[in-house]
Amino acid sequence: MRTLPAFKRQTSETTSPKVEKDANYSSQWQLMYLRFKKHKLARISLFILSFLYIIALLAQFIAPYGLQSYDSKYVNVPPMGLRFVDADGKFHIRPFVYELKSERDPETMRKVFVPDTEKRHNLKFFVKGEEYKFLGTFKTSIHLIGVNEPGRVFLLGTDGMGRDLFSRIVLGSQISLSIPLVGVGISFVIGLIIGGISGYFGGWLDSFIQRIIEIIRSFPTLPLWMALSAAIPPRIPVVTMYLYIVIIFAFIGWTDLARVVRGKFISLKNEDYVVAAKIAGVSDTKIIIKHLLPGFISYLVVATTLAIPGMILAETAMSFLGLGIRSPATSWGVLLQEAQKIENVALYPWKLFPLGIVVLTVLTYNFLGDGLRDAADPYKK
Repeated sequence: MRTLPAFKRQTSETTSPKVEKDANYSSQWQLMYLRFKKHKLARISLFILSFLYIIALLAQFIAPYGLQSYDSKYVNVPPMGLRFVDADGKFHIRPFVYELKSERDPETMRKVFVPDTEKRHNLKFFVKGEEYKFLGTFKTSIHLIGVNEPGRVFLLGTDGMGRDLFSRIVLGSQISLSIPLVGVGISFVIGLIIGGISGYFGGWLDSFIQRIIEIIRSFPTLPLWMALSAAIPPRIPVVTMYLYIVIIFAFIGWTDLARVVRGKFISLKNEDYVVAAKIAGVSDTKIIIKHLLPGFISYLVVATTLAIPGMILAETAMSFLGLGIRSPATSWGVLLQEAQKIENVALYPWKLFPLGIVVLTVLTYNFLGDGLRDAADPYKK
């Protein structure tokens, strides 16, 4: 009878207790976390999304200028790069920008901006600017970055009205990132309740709910958006408009999850442990919450994560078409309205920066959802 060499037996004995502990003594959520840690792309996506939501939370502090701030002298200014070396070749520790002066292109006669190397403005942190309410609590005028008057800093350029594009992207993230999150949350609750009732009780109630779902799903998305947005009164406050858009998304988005929950309930309600709970006199509410939902809660987390990118694209499309958020409020879709014309994009390509942010956010949510899906798969090692 052959035996393993001593060093191999020692290695096996050393590593097996940890593997056995991970496999046998971990809860479902701990196993999901261990699998998720192995998915590098999902972990990077989680970091990027956390960073984006921190920016959205502190948007008014991070943005150098407010939504109402504009300067007609600086219309369609290209991005101003931060410099460390001046025109004389001298290196500076503190980054700076040159003041811009306008000239006429001798060939196209178009107005262009060139740096004035005689006027330098150092980039400063925690500078005074427009007053705002920090986190909606107290008034302050301190912004993260900026330059002293009369200097201007446009990190991503300006739009057709002389408004800082970087500030508008940062401030627009508050709406573009929060509306899908709140909309998915409401859709999650509605789909969970209606789908659970439909699958658990069945009968005529199940048939009635499924017919309603089929009617809602039969409407084409774009005409349904137009019909619902037409019901919103014009010139309403921004907060009210935000609430209406969330309701529209919640009204449309709950049907997919409701059908999934219905199918899960139908497959689980006849399991032995559920039948035993019914015989023991456990109430229907407790059976649903304590016995049925934990059986596929990990799938619900994954489904919710994968539904958010669709709502981000939906909000962007609605605002882009003028059916969603309107000025003076802003979102990434509103910012892309200036990119509708080809000549605008050809002459001022920096106006497509909001599109890059939308693509980045959607991709990171998809990668995060893929990582959670792999982590929640009980058959994946």
